Amino acid sequence: MIATPRIALTSGEPAGIGPELCLALALEELPCELVCLADESLLAERARQLQLPVALRPYAQASGAAAVSHKAGTLSVEHRPLARASVPGRPDTANVPYVLALLERAVAGALAGEFDAIVTAPVHKQIINDAGVRFSGHTEFFAERTASPRVLMLLTTGELRVALATTHLPLRAVSDAITVDSLLEAGVILARELKRSWAIPEPRIAVCGLNPHAGEGGYLGDEELRVITPAIERMRSGGIRASGPLPADTVFVPHLLARFDAVLAMYHDQGLPVVKHAGFERAVNVTLGLPIVRTSPDHGTALDLAGSGRADSRSLSAAVRLASRLAAQRR
Repeated sequence: MIATPRIALTSGEPAGIGPELCLALALEELPCELVCLADESLLAERARQLQLPVALRPYAQASGAAAVSHKAGTLSVEHRPLARASVPGRPDTANVPYVLALLERAVAGALAGEFDAIVTAPVHKQIINDAGVRFSGHTEFFAERTASPRVLMLLTTGELRVALATTHLPLRAVSDAITVDSLLEAGVILARELKRSWAIPEPRIAVCGLNPHAGEGGYLGDEELRVITPAIERMRSGGIRASGPLPADTVFVPHLLARFDAVLAMYHDQGLPVVKHAGFERAVNVTLGLPIVRTSPDHGTALDLAGSGRADSRSLSAAVRLASRLAAQRR
């Protein structure tokens, strides 16, 4: 285990709340060395605007140097220049290469061992796609850049853990995307990471059905019979304690949920609303299946709040603290 991990924090969409959340986070004592990847002048401008007493200092990359714990009121910054000055609440396609460059720098540093984990502030997927860059999300980006054959998105509030069998897909595409093999892969990744990262020796996994009432014996859809049940049987034959398929509208009832260590939901909006309701300010997104640690807050760019000082940094703080713990355990 490492005493102090070094974490790369990408500041995300410059017109969103990411830069000011990074500054608000810098006011906390943190169990890691925090390196913010951002335009330094953007951070300085937001700090002045919001009267946040944060001293910015350049990140001095030192090969092999031990990480030093973050001190409240300071922020180590690796400067990456914006293409065009950013206005809060108004994303600009000219700055899309800047946003992607932050991610590229973070993943390169993590793969090289310079960073022990990556925490990403939110990006604006639409503006990236408007710039002509196909981008469905951080999860898919990091999977591609690390050549990871399969990754899994997990959302956690600490006590609640929900993984997603599919991520950023139109609802009509979900049924075709769920296969016996893909669900088995998801179950294997989830069980492995619960053991390794959460120290749960025999994780208990609840597997949701896809259809209302888990298909009602085939009367409300047959994916449970054709795909989900056979996948669960293969999980069990491999030693995974998987149960289901369970109706998604009852598996999250507290007395049932208490029987499990994690839930495997079939699609994005089957699992995320529950996590966000359970603790939006504490929710963290973790990408499982990568060779590196990556977390993020479980919210978007909140363009309507950008520059107002009203954005809540607690989810980002939780993401950094969880990344620190996961990075320390992996080493």
